[in-house]
Amino acid sequence: MSSAPERPDSFRTGTAEREDAVRLLGEHYAEGRLTGEEYETRVSAAYAAENRAGLRPLFDDLPAPRPACLQPPPEPFYPQPYQPYAQPVPYFEQPMSDKSKVTAGVLQLVFPFGVGRFYTGDAGTGVAQLLVTIFTCGLGAIWSWIDGIILLANGGTDSTGRRLQG
Repeated sequence: MSSAPERPDSFRTGTAEREDAVRLLGEHYAEGRLTGEEYETRVSAAYAAENRAGLRPLFDDLPAPRPACLQPPPEPFYPQPYQPYAQPVPYFEQPMSDKSKVTAGVLQLVFPFGVGRFYTGDAGTGVAQLLVTIFTCGLGAIWSWIDGIILLANGGTDSTGRRLQG
């Protein structure tokens, strides 16, 4: 017991490896790859094998599956070098609208029936605010005022989805 074996085939086999080899020989026999006489010969050789080199010739002429101990060792895992994520596109480099958020917000506050939304090209919301203001006898203007404050504070988008200019 002076040093460890240099080759994996010289490693001694255990009971679990022998039983795995016998089980796989049984699968090959069940699929018709081995005759009854070949199967018995190989099973007795598998139980008599002292190391992996004794198991290897039993599977040389057979296709997969093979015992796990006869499989090549897995490739070692080498971590990839650090690669940072792609840098995000800065907010100001996105295309801006030719419309102004200040103009849209002021129009919403001064004319509280959707004029600011018509200015930005959002006709659907503009028509909805106009109809709500008319049908509620002016109480629906609260929606337009709140929308105007939001446009002034956060901006918004025009009909093409571009951010309004500051």
